[in-house]
Amino acid sequence: MSEMSVESVDPGKRRFLVTMSSAVGGIAVLGAAIPFVVSMTPSARARAAGAPVEVDLSKIEPGMQLAVEWRGKPVWVVNRTPEMLELLKKNEDSLIDPASDNSAQQPDYCKNPTRAINPRYLVVVGICTHLGCSPSYRPELAPADLGANWTGGWFCPCHGSRFDLAARVYSGSPAPTNLVIPPHKYLSETKVLIGEDQTA
Repeated sequence: MSEMSVESVDPGKRRFLVTMSSAVGGIAVLGAAIPFVVSMTPSARARAAGAPVEVDLSKIEPGMQLAVEWRGKPVWVVNRTPEMLELLKKNEDSLIDPASDNSAQQPDYCKNPTRAINPRYLVVVGICTHLGCSPSYRPELAPADLGANWTGGWFCPCHGSRFDLAARVYSGSPAPTNLVIPPHKYLSETKVLIGEDQTA
C-alpha cells in the first residue's frame, strides 16, 4: 500500500503547489513590508519642514514672480529684466542697508548689489521683517498709490514697508532690515535648488 501511494504522487503537481505556496508567501511578505517602508519615507509635512525645493526658472517670464513653499514659508523667485536691474542703482540713497551689510539677511555669496548668485534671478523669503506679513509684488513704475519715485519692488499692506527689486528695505519703513535671502544653489542654468548653499 505504501508503494502504491508513493507511485501515485504527481511530481508536476507537487512542483506547482510548492511554487504557488512560495508566490503567495512572497506576496504576503511584500504586503507586510510596503507599509513599513512607506512609514520610513518623509511625509509632506516633513518635506515642507526642511527639504530643499527645486524650481524650474524657464517657467518664469521676464518681470514675473513665482512663489514656492520652503520650510512652511513663501519663497519668491523673480526673473528680473535688464531694465529692472538698472533701476536698482537709483534706490541706493533711499535704502537702510543698500550694500547688504547685515550678514544675517543673506548668505555671503549674495552680498552684492543684486543680492543674487545670478543677477537675473532673485530668490527671497516672502515675509516682511517687521511683523511677518507677506508683501505684495509691485513691479510697475510710479503707480498712483506708491508715488512717482517707485521703481518696482514689494509693498507690505500691513504697515507700509517698502522693498526694492533686490528686496532691500527703504528708509522710513517700519521693517528694520532687508528681506531674507534663503540658501540656494544652481543645479543648471534653468534649475535652482532652494534650501542648500551654493558653497555646499
